[in-house]
Amino acid sequence: MNREHSLFHRLNSQVPLCKALLLAAFAVAGSGCVNKAQQNFERPPAPVTVTPAVAQDVGNYLDALGKIVARETVSIKPQVAGRITQIHFTDGANIGKGQLLFTIDPRPFEASLKQAQANLQRDVAIKKQAEAALAREVAREKWGRVQVERYGTLVEQGVVPKEEYERLRAEYDSLRATSEAARAVVRSADETIKVDNAAIETTKVELSYCFIHSPIEGRAGQRLVDIGNVVNPGGTSNNEGNALLVIERINPIYADFTISQSHLTAVQQEMQRGSLRTEVRLPDVSGDAVTGQLTFVDNAVQNETGQVTLRATLPNPDHRFWPGRFVNVRLVLSTTSGAVLVPVSAPQMSANGSYVYVVKPDSTAEQRVVSLGQRQGDLIVVEKGVAAGEQIVTNGQLGVTPGGKVVVEQPREATTPAKATDGSKL
Repeated sequence: MNREHSLFHRLNSQVPLCKALLLAAFAVAGSGCVNKAQQNFERPPAPVTVTPAVAQDVGNYLDALGKIVARETVSIKPQVAGRITQIHFTDGANIGKGQLLFTIDPRPFEASLKQAQANLQRDVAIKKQAEAALAREVAREKWGRVQVERYGTLVEQGVVPKEEYERLRAEYDSLRATSEAARAVVRSADETIKVDNAAIETTKVELSYCFIHSPIEGRAGQRLVDIGNVVNPGGTSNNEGNALLVIERINPIYADFTISQSHLTAVQQEMQRGSLRTEVRLPDVSGDAVTGQLTFVDNAVQNETGQVTLRATLPNPDHRFWPGRFVNVRLVLSTTSGAVLVPVSAPQMSANGSYVYVVKPDSTAEQRVVSLGQRQGDLIVVEKGVAAGEQIVTNGQLGVTPGGKVVVEQPREATTPAKATDGSKL
């Protein structure tokens, strides 16, 4: 009895130990199964689109907001007073150099010209009469001088009395005074004729001002007077100023823009090597940019803003650019040969900076930290981190893990790598 009780007590005391051993065995077995399942799991390849990095010559540039300015602006104003009798253009028309624009009533000036010409003819006739009188007086003076000389010899010889010589001497002095007066009349007539000629020239100039021509080739604005308005150099009857029309030359045309003074040294250095190229584009119009040349750099930095004003001259035969419009201006400073470019969709951002995924020959994706340069259209310069020809992931980066497998998918529309061109968007 005691022996059975002792055996039962011993078995009962070993039950917890057996339970613990059994639970440990199950735990080890379960752990082995989980590790085996984890080892057998492999992430599927991420679908991506790739584009090879390309090497091209690209320009280093400065972008700025500019404003179009007319090459020449002329305000047409009257130079004589009168009534507008004819208008020879339409508002907004293209105007040629020398084209007739306005006619001011020329009749008053034509009458003045005829009067001046009549005065000239009168004074010429007076001069001729004075010259004839002078010729007579000169002849009489010569005769008087001969008589004085002859009687002077006779007086010395005692042939004639001295009183006769004195009388002839007084007559000769009178003849000389008369001839001198005749010469003064001729000189006065000459001066009067000069005044008449000047009056004729002045009247001709005033008459020419009645026909107002365009001094430049350009585009007409809206006329500021109508037929019948009386105009004068100080103003018109219908507007406060004295302008009749404004003409602007818009081919070629200017694009004015500003850059920070921190970029001025680079611009000056590049200008010493040669002329700088500009690319100008309207912000609301697609298409290639218009190429121009940098033709002006202001001689001072603006105190308030620290900016420097520059000017580009560009062709405008199709009148694409209009004075007063804002444009995007790109000033190309220099050219970098063999720059590496990738699509702008390839670079991603992380806490460590920009990076791209490079697909290696074994179809794994390598994460590369890159240093980016300026954008060139749909491409961007990679200054460091990528070599030309490497396959760069351009789509599907969110599904890629560094070192993970990828599967390259063809884009829906097969395209070739974009190229950076001079007409890339600003």
